[in-house]
Amino acid sequence: MQYRTLGRTGIEVSEIGYGAWGIGGKQWQVDSDDESIRALRRALELGLNFIDTALAYGDGHSETIVGQVIKTAGKRISIATKVPPKNRVWPAAPGSNIEDVFPYDYIVACTEESLRNLGTEIIDLQQLHVWDPGWTQRDEWKRAFEDLRKAGKIRYCGISINDHQPDTALEVIASGFIDTVQVIYNIFDQTPQENLFPAAQKQKVGVIARVPLDEGALTDTITAQSTFDDPFRAFYFRGDRPREVEQQVKALKADLQGVIEGPLPEIALRFCLSHPAVSTVIPGMRKIRSVESSCHVSDLGVLEKQVLDTLKKHAWNKNYYQ
Repeated sequence: MQYRTLGRTGIEVSEIGYGAWGIGGKQWQVDSDDESIRALRRALELGLNFIDTALAYGDGHSETIVGQVIKTAGKRISIATKVPPKNRVWPAAPGSNIEDVFPYDYIVACTEESLRNLGTEIIDLQQLHVWDPGWTQRDEWKRAFEDLRKAGKIRYCGISINDHQPDTALEVIASGFIDTVQVIYNIFDQTPQENLFPAAQKQKVGVIARVPLDEGALTDTITAQSTFDDPFRAFYFRGDRPREVEQQVKALKADLQGVIEGPLPEIALRFCLSHPAVSTVIPGMRKIRSVESSCHVSDLGVLEKQVLDTLKKHAWNKNYYQ
């Protein structure tokens, strides 16, 4: 496992982090908490030291599992979590009133709840789970983060950017207030490269790349006949979308023939790590086999320019979250 610095925080984080949405259950099919715990422990054995969870993942269940595991980790693990929108609207609707989404007292209360779930006295990185650029100049959320930091409840703060909207974070990055951004970045959605990544690098803001496998589209396992047991992916890949994915992936693999070897998920993770702005990438890993196949990618290095040029042609303008 290789490590990178998480922006100006100075925290050294594993290139492969742990996306803990799936182990929260509820929207995802999880065989058992024991399986989730085994997977997370195996990740730590392989050198992973950064876990991204959220209060909304299984209504705190993901945080509770993470808390159980880090108690016996035997090493320093950096934990990031998120404050859910008070109105429970994902993503934030344009022009949302911040008083309905992230009022001061609510951010503080959610952070206290996350601390209890995690069984820790301080959270390394607290994030807002949705974002609207109209909040950049508002004081409520900034004051909450500042007071939580002064009280020793959080170390750093950041935002999780709305689905496929990287440019909505440009103004808040330029403000110098936040330490990190979390953004969708994968072979199909390469838009953060255009404006977000340069802005983050200029301000030394850490970048957490989420959805590196496009919720499974880049695992090379989806066909036109695919069905899904978990509620989230049944929604995400509804209708004719599995056929669309199959066609896109088929074309992508055809272009990669003779250019690079290796399974598509491996190439997809290496793609994310090939941009120097990215601090860590956080695939969801509910099973040990997923942990092992993902964690070894860090040691394979970044992709060569020829491969990146080929992948650039396969950017796909879609939004399956809608």
